[in-house]
Amino acid sequence: MAADRILIIEDEKAVARGLEYALQAEGFDVLCAENGTNGLNLARSRNPHLILLDLRLPDISGFDVCRQLRKEGFRQPILMLTALDDPIDKVLGLELGADDYVVKPYNLRELIARIRSLLRRAYGELSKTIQGKVIEFGEITIDLEQLQVFKSGQAVFLTPTEFRILRYLATHPDRPVSRDSLIEAVWGYDSDYGSHRTVDVHIRHLREKLESDPSDPRWLVTVRGMGYMFRS
Repeated sequence: MAADRILIIEDEKAVARGLEYALQAEGFDVLCAENGTNGLNLARSRNPHLILLDLRLPDISGFDVCRQLRKEGFRQPILMLTALDDPIDKVLGLELGADDYVVKPYNLRELIARIRSLLRRAYGELSKTIQGKVIEFGEITIDLEQLQVFKSGQAVFLTPTEFRILRYLATHPDRPVSRDSLIEAVWGYDSDYGSHRTVDVHIRHLREKLESDPSDPRWLVTVRGMGYMFRS
């Protein structure tokens, strides 16, 4: 079985080299880019399974790299790295489609554990299909076998995290789900990234992509004092 390919986009050579050696020792196939432009080119040409993306790059920011990859339909997990523990940076990273966020200096073992968790959920748990299972609501179709979502017959691009949230809510219809329960189901017990605001941002993205009127949602509704519910 081929090793999972990790792309490191990091301009600090010592940091990139340390990450490269550590990930190779764990059995990963590792690519490195020293700036955002080269990182984008490697992501397009080598199709990595996951990207470790530093926010502060010498040419274009990690935010711009993330935005461009998502715009091009890149669905693989993106784990952002930054030296700034700024809530604004975290929210902006979420807005642009990041799946996780680690602040430097980080514990290497924890980072590797979170990489494995992202890979497992993106390619393991997410790929477990329910044969022939299709959920339809209004003009929306969720194909749980093909892992695709359609609106009026047109494919809708969702990140892996967005798809996991939608799948969880849609397979537990008419049942209020707390934010903590969504964090546990989507990010896992070991994730300290999944704050309540994280969940809110992803729900808003789903509403913008799926609801006819995101400000007055028909399907992904808020349960006051609790969390969210998929209303069938």
